[in-house]
Amino acid sequence: MKYTFLIVLILSLATLTSAQEKRYFDSPFGAGGGFSPSWIVPNFSELNSKLQGFGVPELGSSGFFASGGTGFVYLSFIPNLRIGGIGFGGTTNSSAFKDGYEREIIYSSNFGGLTLEYSIPISRDFAISLGAIIGGSDTKIELFRNKSTFQWNDLWQEISDTSLSASSFSRQISKTSFLVAPTLNIDIPLYRFISFRVGAGYAFTFGENWKVDNDKEIFNTPSTLKGDAFFIQTGIFFGFFAY
Repeated sequence: MKYTFLIVLILSLATLTSAQEKRYFDSPFGAGGGFSPSWIVPNFSELNSKLQGFGVPELGSSGFFASGGTGFVYLSFIPNLRIGGIGFGGTTNSSAFKDGYEREIIYSSNFGGLTLEYSIPISRDFAISLGAIIGGSDTKIELFRNKSTFQWNDLWQEISDTSLSASSFSRQISKTSFLVAPTLNIDIPLYRFISFRVGAGYAFTFGENWKVDNDKEIFNTPSTLKGDAFFIQTGIFFGFFAY
């Protein structure tokens, strides 16, 4: 998936360069911000290989919904370049009832950072924007196995008495990473005050190790277990857009 996306980016860059030679109107300017519904598609293969033993169905390979916001401003002294910020995140889960216990995995992914985009108007109706998100990501995996009801005193007894075999179990695994995500978007302005967007990107994450519970480091984690993800991005922005 990520290699296909990179090829599309390269081809789009060539198209943008050609479009500059027959520009339909002056360089865009303005600023705006708004809601950015997205769809995140992580690689769950490593995680799903462990879920059968845990007793829940696999996490869906099609991804999950994410919500967030975006804001940007055109830099008038550099034609077609705009700078801004973005943040979005979402959650998916899988659960089952087995051997008298409720079991559940919750997977959360959040991205955010600075956006840099080079936007070229192709016609008066839309523009293509090639850019990147530079920032950070937070990935969290939560695992639960428990009964459907709890008693207050029993909770503290389980925690305090190490000789007891606890019937309830939970783990929180997390990873915070540096993020670089190349993006390709199509922007469609409407009446200069509203703009619509649709596009895609691929999040590459770097650094930091996986940690469990109260930030205890996990050793020997598989190299394929990352916070990387393909994502589809949409949006509706309000502001002033002069294409």
